[in-house]
Amino acid sequence: MRSLFHLAYNVRDLAEARSFYGDVLGCEEGRSSDSWVDYNFFGHEISLHLGTPFDVQATGKVGEHMVPMPHLGVILEYDDWVAVAERLKQAKIEFLLEPMVRFEEEPGEQWTMFFFDPSGNPIEIKGFKSMDKVFAS
Repeated sequence: MRSLFHLAYNVRDLAEARSFYGDVLGCEEGRSSDSWVDYNFFGHEISLHLGTPFDVQATGKVGEHMVPMPHLGVILEYDDWVAVAERLKQAKIEFLLEPMVRFEEEPGEQWTMFFFDPSGNPIEIKGFKSMDKVFAS
């Protein structure tokens, strides 16, 4: 079965969101109105609606780190992950978790980074050298 996810969530300001998701992350804008905008988020659809963002708390323990919950994430091939990490660094985005490897030499070895959009929505981007290892245990 092949599928794409669709996720809709709130942002405080559409102009700020357009700058971040379009210019910084390089996501292609889709349909929009005065109160929402869709983006191709690395092959998936996100819809950003004007409103109050999720209440976020650092309650997710992953390895040695507490991560914000809930959060949006995407998994990329390693080379694409490196390119996005460099793009974010060049844009001087502040990271909650700097780009790093975790679970090194273990099943599920992955590269990760956490950051926030301008509305405070947490985003995690993971990278895998082999997509066959995403669900390794």
